[in-house]
Parts: sequence; structure tokens; C-alpha cells
Amino acid sequence: MSGYMGKVLKVNLSDGTIKTIPTDMEVAKRYLGGKGYAVKILYDYLKAYEKKGVAPRDINPFGDENILIFATGPATGVVGFPCSGRYHVMALRSPLTGSIASANSGGRWGPFLKFAGYDAIIIEGKSEEPVYLEVIDGSAELRCAKDLWGKNVFETEKILKDRTGVRCSVACIGPAGENQVLFACIMNDEHRAAGRTGVGAIMGSKKLKAIVVGGEQRPMVAKPDEFDVVSKEALEKLKKDPVTGEGLPKYGTAILVNIINNAGILPYKNWQTGYNEKADEISGETLAEKYLLKNKACWGCQIGCGRVTAVKEGCYQILYSEGPEYESIWALGNATGVMQLDAIIKANHLCDELGLDTISMGSTIACAMELREKGYIPDEVLEGLDLRFGNAAAMVEAVWRTAYKAGFGRYLALGSKRLAEIFGAPELSMSVKGLELPAYDPRGAKGIGLTYATANRGGCHVTGYTISPEILGIPEKIDPLTPEGKAQWAKAFQDFTCVVNSTVNCLFTTFALGAEDYAKLLSAVTGWDLTTDEIMRIGERIYNLERVIMNRFGFTGRDDTLPKRLLQEPMPEGAAKGQVVELDKMKEEYYKLRGWVDGVPTPEKLKELEIEL
Repeated sequence: MSGYMGKVLKVNLSDGTIKTIPTDMEVAKRYLGGKGYAVKILYDYLKAYEKKGVAPRDINPFGDENILIFATGPATGVVGFPCSGRYHVMALRSPLTGSIASANSGGRWGPFLKFAGYDAIIIEGKSEEPVYLEVIDGSAELRCAKDLWGKNVFETEKILKDRTGVRCSVACIGPAGENQVLFACIMNDEHRAAGRTGVGAIMGSKKLKAIVVGGEQRPMVAKPDEFDVVSKEALEKLKKDPVTGEGLPKYGTAILVNIINNAGILPYKNWQTGYNEKADEISGETLAEKYLLKNKACWGCQIGCGRVTAVKEGCYQILYSEGPEYESIWALGNATGVMQLDAIIKANHLCDELGLDTISMGSTIACAMELREKGYIPDEVLEGLDLRFGNAAAMVEAVWRTAYKAGFGRYLALGSKRLAEIFGAPELSMSVKGLELPAYDPRGAKGIGLTYATANRGGCHVTGYTISPEILGIPEKIDPLTPEGKAQWAKAFQDFTCVVNSTVNCLFTTFALGAEDYAKLLSAVTGWDLTTDEIMRIGERIYNLERVIMNRFGFTGRDDTLPKRLLQEPMPEGAAKGQVVELDKMKEEYYKLRGWVDGVPTPEKLKELEIEL
């Protein structure tokens, strides 16, 4: 049982029952934990529904049938396992995309769930009244949360910590989740977010305000002497690596602003171009110089990329906040044309306070700005919200309006895909499968374009971060402007990322650590003697089973695509000038490598991976 606590908590909100079931170690060996274990559980639920006559396409993301899972992995909470302070959240169906929902967060909530004695929590059904779940040292109880409903993230966490009275961690939703904003997130430890695909909205639909976890139990290591050796080797690699040992600690993820802009792929004004001559005004270097108070690390983290910041004066004053990270700076800043870093910090803080995904929030505002600029949205519909590119005050105001669905916020709360469709220009939503794209324009990095298109949860960079070889040169430098060979890179990164998200620990470790390092670490923790090939096979198994679930919801190869702008409009300037994404060519090669036909795994591939349908 080393690396695992051996128990899973199953909570039915409809009838208020709470059960403890054993962690299925056979499933753990095949899917590790975290994302992989959750995907297997979700697939089993989907099969059970089908046997009862419930068609997958009829499952309502806000209905009783949607299952919400919080899962840790064999690394979570293990002292010495690099950056092991994370957990994974999954749901059967996302309200934003209609596909499988998936999100990941750091902080300390994941380890504290293990310390409470559990590997995962499965949430079934819906409560009629607001409740929160308290899980302390092997004991779990649902409690009334009527007094918490309507409170923001920071208020909720403070109240619950005081009320619980022991050392604990809180994951909760804010007003955005309660109001079922389609891209609401789950926040933990105030500023850490399970951000994407609307998992906070699902939690809100279930009337589940928060989950409090804590305890004194600890995961064991199977081979402590061996683990001590491989752990020290891994930590030394992280320390010596220029990204994890120097760049991220010094400037945080926002060090990427200038790097990505110089590569000509920092999307500006809703992706109309990929270069902004003023980008340094919102860079990690500028953030460190003007607003940084100190670094902050997640539990068990040796990198410490988190930023503690303050805007000490002016209309965007905030005396303590955390972040913003690179993606948030880009989405709330460069994408909207806002070059005021104090306004971006304020907007990011509001997203944390209210429980909103910063990527989808900023991208949806940017989409609205271009819709307004091109005459698709009449001024009267905006109800006084002056959505022009570069208008910092309107950008900040739009965040608040979205969380409460106030005025034009009721449209923004739907995400950019539905927004653009409502106002007659669907091509202006920069999203894949309904999920807003992150901060890398694939016209200048073709591999990330293939990753966006084929990502199971929708437009996503952390499904497979091919920016690493294409732009950063890790583990080797490849030409970002050619489509050649990108299918192999995309598949490898996607499979390995599944391993990391199932282990569960931080993806930033992969700048310094590879599959061989993970095989050694996991073998020492679990005692399973895993090889590099075996863990990559586990990653491939997880990715394919997730794809099977997507297929049941009706997603096929036609959905593995990109916005027309990226396929048909050449980049107008910068290092990637004249480029578009040659997606069809890359996708054909990718499907062959995957053993898929039109985005669907073949029976032969599923049999090879020992996936039983």
C-alpha cells in the first residue's frame, strides 16, 4: 500500500450518505492515481449508466448523473518526492465543453487529503441545500453551509478554518461557482485553482460549497533507502536546471512573457497578431521589479514559482495577493490589450476571490472586445460596459459582472464559444471544443497547435507542453515553424503528462526530469519496479481511455481542429510572420501513431493497451 492511503471516500449528496471503500490497487497499478484513477472511475460510471439506459449524450453536466472526483496520486504528500503538493479534479462532463472535465491544482490541499487518510473523494448526486464536507483524520461529515452561500473564496476559507479548529486545508467555490458560470473553478488555499473546464460550476450545481481536509496520517514509502537516493538525484537536477533552478524561482512563470513574445507567438488582442512591442510592461521582470513582495511555494515544492504581490496605491490597490501567473497576465492583459500590470493584478485577484478561470475569463473578454470592435455587439447590450481593447477599467469590471451574471456579465459567463455564436461571429472565439486557448499562438509553434486540437479536454497547453522543445529547447531544440515530426512529440508529451498528472505532482518538474526519473521515483515509493516503457504505457492507456469517454459523448476527429484564424490567416508580423498551422498533415500522422481512426481509438489499440470496454 506504499504511496497510497488505501481508502476512497464516496459521498452521495442526494441522500447524504458517506461510505469508505478500499483503493483498488489493481486499478492503481494500471492507472497510478490522480487523473488516471479518476478516468477509470468515470468510465465505470458511464458504463453503469448505459446499462440502465442512460445515453451518454443525455447526461446533464449540472444533473445528478455527473460525478465529481478529487484524486491524489502515489507522490502526493510524500516528503522528498519533488513538488508533490498537487491534486486532480475530474468530472464526467464539463458544462463548458460537453467533454470530460479535468483540472489540476497545487497549494497543500492534495497532501492534506492524504493526511486525512484518503486517496480520493467521489461526489455523487446533488444536495437540495448548501453543504460542505469535512474530512479530518479518517472521519467525514456533511455540514450545513447556508451561512457560507454567497461568500467569496477568502471569506469561506477563513470561516471554515476557524470553525474546524485544527490544521487543515480548504477547497471551495466562490460566487462564480454558485451562479454556475460555465468556467468557474475550484479554489484552494485562497489563491490556488483547479481552474479549467468549469469544475467549480459543477460543484455549485451540487450545492457543495467546500471540502475541508486535514489529519496526521502519512503515506509510506516502500523502499526508503532507494527512495532517498533517487529523490536526492532528482532534487539536484531541479536545482541545477536553468528553468527550475533559476528562471522560475526568480521571475515565476511570467518569465515567459518576453520569451514567447520574442518568438512571435504571444497572442495579442484576441489573437489578431502574436507580437506586442509593449509586452515588457507586463513581463515577469517588471512584476518582480515593481510589485513582488516574496516567492511562495506549494507544499513539498523546491522551485517556489508562486508570487506574492501588492499594488500599494492607486485605483487598483490591493495590499496582498498571489500571482498573477504567466497565463493570467496574458489572458487578462495581452489578450485584451491591457498593458497596466496593476489592473491585471487586481483582475487576477478578483478571479481568485470570486472563483473564475483566468484563461477563459480573459479570453472571453477579449472575444467580446473584438466582437464589439467589429460591430457585432451593439452598445446598448453592453449596459455601460465600455469593452474596448486596452480599457483596463472595463476589463476589471467585466470580471465582477461575470461572477454575478450582472448586465453583460450574463453573456460573458457562457464562455467565448457561446458568446461569439450568440452575436453571429463564431470564428472569433479562440477555443477548441469550447475551451479557450492558452497563451501560445501555434502559427509560430506548430506542435502546440496539434496538441491544442487533439487535447481531450479542449484547448489546452498542459495536456502536452510541446512549447518546451519548440521554444525553450528542452529536452532538445526543434524547429517550431515546421509541422514535420510534431505528431511524435505531441503524443510523447501527452502520454508523459498523463503520468505526471496521475502521480500527482507538478508539471514544471518535467523541465529537468524525464520518464526515467519518474520510473525510478515511483518504483521506490510503490515498490512496483516500474520501467520507463511501462510508465509511458500507463500514460498512453490513460489518454486513450479518456478519449473513449469523449467518443461516447459524440466527439470525433471533426472536433480535433483549431479556430479558422490559426488555419487560414497568416501571422501578420513578428518572428512567425506569414505562418499558419498545417493541421491536417500533422493530424494524419498523429492518428497513425495513436492507432486512431478519425479521432477514435481502434479496437486493436484498446486491446493492445488492455482497455476493456
